[in-house]
Amino acid sequence: MVPEADRAKRPTRTSVWLEGKPAGRGRRSESSDHPAGLDRDRITAVSVRLLDAEGPAKFSMRRLAAELGVTAMSLYWYVDTKDDLLELALDSVFGEVKVPDMTDEDADWRDQLRELATSYRAVLVRHHWVSPLIGRYLNIGPHSMAFSAAVQTVMDRTGLAPHGRMGGLSAVFQFVYGFGTIEGHFVQRCADAGLTQDEYFHQAMGAINEQPRYQESFESADELMEARGGDTVAEMRQRDFTFAIELLIAGIETMRERDWSSAGHRVGTGDGPHERSGDGPRD
Repeated sequence: MVPEADRAKRPTRTSVWLEGKPAGRGRRSESSDHPAGLDRDRITAVSVRLLDAEGPAKFSMRRLAAELGVTAMSLYWYVDTKDDLLELALDSVFGEVKVPDMTDEDADWRDQLRELATSYRAVLVRHHWVSPLIGRYLNIGPHSMAFSAAVQTVMDRTGLAPHGRMGGLSAVFQFVYGFGTIEGHFVQRCADAGLTQDEYFHQAMGAINEQPRYQESFESADELMEARGGDTVAEMRQRDFTFAIELLIAGIETMRERDWSSAGHRVGTGDGPHERSGDGPRD
C-alpha cells in the first residue's frame, strides 16, 4: 500500500485527456530542437502499429522512439508517460468502431445495436492488446466518448424502462467485450504459432482426443460442434455471435414488454414500449 504522504506528493493519475500535455504542444519553432515532422498523431499511429505487432509487454518509450527514428527524450514534448501513449492509442482504435447515424430517428434500434456490437467486436479482435486497457483507463477520449454516446442513444431507443437501460447495455456490450477478447487472443495465438485458426484448432483437438482422461468430457463437445454447423472456426464463431446478439435483442424486447405491462401501459395508448421505441405494432 502506498503511504498517504506519498499519495499526496504523487496524486493518482487520471487521464491524458485531463492532465496530459495539450495536443498542440511540441510544434517546431526556431527555438526548439525536437524533430520536424513529429506530432502526436504520428506518435499515436506508430504506437498502434507497434502494439499490434509486438503487444504491450514489449512496448516502451525507447522502443517507440527507435521506430520513429528519434531519441526517447523527444517524445516528452508530446506526452508525459507511457500511460499517455497507451491511452492515446486506445482512443485511436476506438475511432475504428463504425457508429451508425444517430440523427436518423426512423432507424431501427435493433439494426443499430447489431452494427455497434459487430464493429466493437472487430476492433477487439483486430487489436488484441485493447481489452485489458479498456478496464485500465477512463476511456474519455473523443472516439471513446462518441462510441459511448451512440451506445447510450441506442439503449434509450429500445423502450426499456430507465432503470433497466444500463443493465441492458451491460448485457450486450460486456458480452461483446468478452467474446471479442477471447477471439482476439485466440487469433493472436494462432498467428504466433504460424498456423491458421483451423489448423490450430484441429491440432489442439487432436492432441486432446489422444488423452483418455479428456475423451469422455469432450464427447458432448463433439456433438455441440456438429450442431453448431459451419465448415471453419470463423464460421462457427460467427454463428455463435449472431445467435447470441439475437438472443440479447429478444431479451431486451421481452423485458421491455414486461416492465411496461407491469406499469399498466398498453400498446395503442401512445405511451407503450412500441410507441416510445419507434417500433410500431408488428404483424
